[in-house]
Amino acid sequence: MRRLTTIPGVGAITAATIKALVPDPGGFKSARHFAAWLGLTPRPHSSGGKERLGRISKMGNPELRSILVVGATAVLRLVRNDVRARPWLKALLARRPFKVAAVAQANKTARIIWALLDKGEIYRRPDPLAIAAVTQ
Repeated sequence: MRRLTTIPGVGAITAATIKALVPDPGGFKSARHFAAWLGLTPRPHSSGGKERLGRISKMGNPELRSILVVGATAVLRLVRNDVRARPWLKALLARRPFKVAAVAQANKTARIIWALLDKGEIYRRPDPLAIAAVTQ
């Protein structure tokens, strides 16, 4: 549980809820499947050979999904005023409404949670210098 609290937007309550409600992470094929189980991935719509992604599916536990979105909202509020924030989040906030960005961040957080639970690793914050080198 302590490993989960190192992720931005995940506190003690969120970590305890995840531990209580999430089954064995090895039962999910990938992080995307875990995020889909939580209902944080876009629902696909196909018609006439065109595939489009719509709103989130909301298939999973609404309490767990809500807790992750609230944590993501806290992260985005900090990022809004931070000059040193991750470029991905800054760009996301520039092009999408705040609540859409919060769900996208919750999706990303869910995928990180799955990786930590499945592989037994600890969370390592991305190096800002490495990110800047990749984005330039």
